[in-house]
Amino acid sequence: MTSAQDTHDKLWELIKDIRYGMLVHRHGDGRLHSHPLTTQNKSLDEGVLYFFVPRDGDIARHVAGDAVVNLAYADPGEDSYVSVAGEASLVDDPGLKQRLFGAMAKAYFPGGAEDPDLTVLRVRIVDAEYWNVDESRMVQLLKMAKAAVTGNPPAMGEHRKVGAM
Repeated sequence: MTSAQDTHDKLWELIKDIRYGMLVHRHGDGRLHSHPLTTQNKSLDEGVLYFFVPRDGDIARHVAGDAVVNLAYADPGEDSYVSVAGEASLVDDPGLKQRLFGAMAKAYFPGGAEDPDLTVLRVRIVDAEYWNVDESRMVQLLKMAKAAVTGNPPAMGEHRKVGAM
C-alpha cells in the first residue's frame, strides 16, 4: 500500500524538473485560459506551489476574482503527466520573493526580487492526479497489441490520486 507521504513525494518527483506548468484559470466571462508558468519551488513544502507573475497581468487580475485553478505538467519523454487542482492567491512577501528568485526570473522581472511588478502566485494543492509509465516503449506497444487482440485494456504504468497536502 502506498502511503500519502509516498504519493506526495512522487508528485514532487514528477514535476520538479519540468520547466513549465500550464496554469488554467477562469476569466469573468466563464471561459478557461491557460498560461505557461515556471514553478519556483525548491521543494514541495506544505502542499503549495509558487510562481512569479506580473502584479498587473491577466493572471493576477483573474485569480483575484476566482481562485480555482488547475496546473498541468507533462513530460512526454518520460511518459509522466500531472494534474493539480488548487486554490490560488497572490502573496506580496519580500522574504519569499527573495528566497525563490533566481537568474531565470530576472529575464521576466529585470528589477530582481524587488521589481515593483513582481508578485507571487501561491497555489495551495487541493488534490492532484498523476500518470507515470515506467515501461519501455517496446513493452508499451506489446501491451497495446495484446489489448487489441484480447479486448482487455492494458495496464500501463502507475495512476494515483493525491489528496490535500
